[in-house]
Amino acid sequence: MPSIVGALAEAAVLPLAVSACSSDDDGKDDSAASPSSSAMATTAAPTTQAATSSAAAMDAHFGSGCASVPKNGAGSYDGMAKDPVATAASHNPALSTLVAAVQKAGLVDTLNNAQNITVFAPTNDAFAKIPKAQLDKVLADKATLTKILTYHVVGQPVKAPDGLAKGTYTTLEKGTLTTAGSGESYKVNDTANVVCGNVSTANATVQIIDTVLMPK
Repeated sequence: MPSIVGALAEAAVLPLAVSACSSDDDGKDDSAASPSSSAMATTAAPTTQAATSSAAAMDAHFGSGCASVPKNGAGSYDGMAKDPVATAASHNPALSTLVAAVQKAGLVDTLNNAQNITVFAPTNDAFAKIPKAQLDKVLADKATLTKILTYHVVGQPVKAPDGLAKGTYTTLEKGTLTTAGSGESYKVNDTANVVCGNVSTANATVQIIDTVLMPK
């Protein structure tokens, strides 16, 4: 089915030990302790700030397709974060075709019960690229549909920038998919663009893409 292009469906802590200094025998405090501790704190601060910035970047949503995410309610970022992935996706109007396909394939419980997965979720427009007759045929074939949908699922968190910049991942379908890019521009398998990235649900990361991926 060559025209179906695309997907349906760890932070190191660096300990810093600072010992308190006792008084000298003559009763005076060790005045060198304070500058030393201050210097260490000053040195540590940029590292902490950098780690915080990096973590924030890994969680930030990005992409033109994010405009389709509702501002409030169950389909908003806050709302989706409270629900498991299949349920969360059902509240996003731009993913209704994907949700219908997941239901047809009987994968709702599989996706909702999985932990720390990533779903590369094609939009309705992605499915619209497939000729209707061909799409209808796939939707009616549970085995083929399941194969395509599970190809869009990776059993680990994949977030931009690090996870999407250059990666090769094994999918639930047992195939592999690749990611590449930088900034706010990333591709999956060199064909699908991430149009809204780093969307979190209760059990998954969702990367919304503009093309349905094909198992390979």
